[in-house]
Amino acid sequence: MDNKKDYTVKFDIEDDKSQQIKELVRQVYQALKEKGYKPVNQLVGYIMSGDPTYITSHNNARNLIKKIERDELLEELVKYYFQHLD
Repeated sequence: MDNKKDYTVKFDIEDDKSQQIKELVRQVYQALKEKGYKPVNQLVGYIMSGDPTYITSHNNARNLIKKIERDELLEELVKYYFQHLD
């Protein structure tokens, strides 16, 4: 008899999407820092206006940020903020 446990792996598409967004934002943040920008200011400008020129094209950051819907980006940032308040 096999000693492996019989279990079901749970796939949560929302957690997966959240992780993808976090990774993309990390990459964009790093690209902005590398180019000497204040990443928070640039990301706020992008979120408020929808204008991707707030994000540098360095390391493909501008194309990366456009892969995320702005409302989803804002939701992830707010969730992260409240999770780390304590």
